[in-house]
Amino acid sequence: MHREAAWMVRRAAYEALRRVAGAGAWVGRWVRFWRTYRDFDRLAPDVWRLDPALAIPRVGEDTATTPVDPIYFYQDAWAFQRIVAAHPPSHVDVGSHHKFVALLSRVVRLTMVDIRPLELPLDGLLFREGSILSLPFEDGSIPSLSSLCVIEHIGLGRYGDPLDPLGHEKAVAELKRVLARGGDLYVSVPVRDGNRVHFNAHRAFDEAYFLSLLAPLEVVDRAYIHGSRLVPVRPPRADAVGCYHLRGRG
Repeated sequence: MHREAAWMVRRAAYEALRRVAGAGAWVGRWVRFWRTYRDFDRLAPDVWRLDPALAIPRVGEDTATTPVDPIYFYQDAWAFQRIVAAHPPSHVDVGSHHKFVALLSRVVRLTMVDIRPLELPLDGLLFREGSILSLPFEDGSIPSLSSLCVIEHIGLGRYGDPLDPLGHEKAVAELKRVLARGGDLYVSVPVRDGNRVHFNAHRAFDEAYFLSLLAPLEVVDRAYIHGSRLVPVRPPRADAVGCYHLRGRG
């Protein structure tokens, strides 16, 4: 316990220092906002003069490049392309990013499953509240199924779910249970050399171990997100996010 206590003290100190440094950057962003507000108001004709009561400040978005999370950017595009090309009669997604689900529902009849209710209705998108540990479907009933960047979180309590060190194995078993014979499954998880728990953010899996959990499903296709690239082969000993298209036995 001494090691854990020392780590928690160091981490708390690091977070405090990071927040102090962030406060300086926050002040700078507000200075830039008020400077541009003043300059715009000076340039504007009377009809377009500014009223501070109508201002909706957006600070910190004046970056040199567009901030993009490469994991969601690549994995969602990867899965979207393959699901659309397969043209399934219907598709079920479990816990993936809501933007991915919303866009995919425009081209295929889709059911979204999540432990937290979806409060925004959308024609063509059916929501069912449920857990990846107990999916509301019969055995072998889903022909097309996805769960992107979900499995690695199960059982860590990050999203209010019960603690379970083997939650990821139970999640994989449940996905396999509902997948139809010959059905397609699309998943993504962090992979590395050796299994790790980065509590309570996520797990990272040894690839051979993770794929053994999915047996006897066949790996049809795979790709890896490494840094800011999507590559077909994982660089040796590199941490990456593996994207896997698997198929059940017919």
